[in-house]
Amino acid sequence: MHLQVSQLHKQFPIRRGSLVALKNINLQIEEGECICAVGASGSGKSTLLRLIAGLDTPTAGEVLVDGVRVTGPGPDRGMVFQSYTLYPWMTVAENVGFGLKLQGVSSVERRRRVAYYLEVVGLSGFAKSLPKELSGGMKQRVAIARALASQPKILLMDEPFGALDVQTKEAMQQFLLEVWQRTRTTIFMITHDVEEAVFLSQRIYVLSSRPGTVKEELSIKLPSDRTYEIKCNPLFQDYKDRVMGLLRAEEDKTLLKSSFQELPMVV
Repeated sequence: MHLQVSQLHKQFPIRRGSLVALKNINLQIEEGECICAVGASGSGKSTLLRLIAGLDTPTAGEVLVDGVRVTGPGPDRGMVFQSYTLYPWMTVAENVGFGLKLQGVSSVERRRRVAYYLEVVGLSGFAKSLPKELSGGMKQRVAIARALASQPKILLMDEPFGALDVQTKEAMQQFLLEVWQRTRTTIFMITHDVEEAVFLSQRIYVLSSRPGTVKEELSIKLPSDRTYEIKCNPLFQDYKDRVMGLLRAEEDKTLLKSSFQELPMVV
């Protein structure tokens, strides 16, 4: 799997003309990588993910998956949002298998995949439960299992742990690493949490603010089998400080601009 974003540009019409959300974005992700993009509000990171997912169209530039141009949503790209987006009237197993049913996958194969991915996310014992019977972290595990069940080439994640409490969030970060190590699914995740990005990523794209551009690409040279003890590693803190410094510089630039003019927000 190879994802390539080339000269991506996105602008939105506003009353006074247009707002440039993304400008000349270039990035690439190879099979089996876990990559994060970080940026403050106004960096257009959610817009970038929507363009890769095919939920919106670029003003200019293109997104390619294995050389094929993205023109809309497709099964080669799985999506996990911050909100759980589960169907409340369906059981856990039915939620995980829903996309497969739409794709015309046979009932036998659906049952096999649902059972496998529920086991991967540690929810085999909750197959018949309804979403209202689950915790927030468990609901997000179901959403991840549902996305993985379609066996996408790349899993796109839009701040998937942003709505969780700190303890659950940390547990879910460790869980995601374990799922990635087990399935080797390619992952591209956006987040505003710098520590989360350093903990999960092999590479980080730091986005500038309004318009969003790739300010820096940073390789994370930490072991792939990470646990929370690695946060005590001085190298981990060095990476975190480097990214935080880049983001602070962008925040200072944004504050300076806002002192001269009022601009709408793009997230």
